Amino acid sequence: MQGTESITTQASQYNPTQVAEVLTEALPYIQKFTGKTIVVKYGGNAMTDEALQHSFARDVVLMKLVGMNPIVVHGGGPQIGELLKKLGIKSEFVQGMRVTDSQTMDVVEMVLGATVNKQIVSLINSAGGQAIGVTGKDGHLIQAKKLVLNRCLSEEEQANIDAPEIIDIGHVGEVKSINRAVIDLLVGSDFIPVIAPIGVGDDGASYNINADLVAGKVAEVLQAEKLMLLTNVGGLQDKEGQTLTGLSTERVDELIDDGTIHGGMLPKIRCALDAVKSGVASAHIVDGRVPHAVLLEIFTDAGVGTLITDQSR
Repeated sequence: MQGTESITTQASQYNPTQVAEVLTEALPYIQKFTGKTIVVKYGGNAMTDEALQHSFARDVVLMKLVGMNPIVVHGGGPQIGELLKKLGIKSEFVQGMRVTDSQTMDVVEMVLGATVNKQIVSLINSAGGQAIGVTGKDGHLIQAKKLVLNRCLSEEEQANIDAPEIIDIGHVGEVKSINRAVIDLLVGSDFIPVIAPIGVGDDGASYNINADLVAGKVAEVLQAEKLMLLTNVGGLQDKEGQTLTGLSTERVDELIDDGTIHGGMLPKIRCALDAVKSGVASAHIVDGRVPHAVLLEIFTDAGVGTLITDQSR
């Protein structure tokens, strides 16, 4: 009898009409995106908050169950920093990039390729999915090249030197190419790929690559329907703090030029912009602090972030 009362109480918490409206709103999106590839960069609060971790995993599993092909690319900067601190290794950054010597690269591979990657795989599998974790070194998935930084100079300094000073930040790379055959093999076998952003150079050396950049390049190579970048803000905001959405690539270029987009958001927006200009149907800057943010952005009219499309196509 107690069990029956409990079920009745739980059922009374739901408004059947609201549930029906949600399902009806989602239906055309499910129909539209069945068979499409969605690349999701997973990071920020969604990656460190336990409740958000589980909601993200369920989102990914549901996407797969309704016929989409989700591909997860994850970061792990805070986790890397935490382990380096425990090991007594000082973290140093240049222009927002972690200086990565051989010792630090060992830690990066341990955290990204083992700990974090396997945690995400376990979460998705526990939610009923079939995930397989890989790094960019597996099957030469991500061919990398060393990232070269130039020292930031004032206009006066630039006028007085022939060439900018090059800064060596170690095993930090950028994407040279993506071997899509590895991803196609996993997706074709009905698995959900979970990719750690570690690339391999022509010399066999490992390189730490920004996860946003890897996600963008994967989306470009696969000509994905969507690139979704989870972040810790409510999307791209104007100078008054209002979230912008439904933006064309031309409008985003204007917002970069007038300084509306600046600071830490600029690299993320450039990544999304490059992907859309290279054939990805749409890019989304998504508020990962919202439970089920991925589903809300895909399956509802309002969404929870900023949508960027090439309106000339």
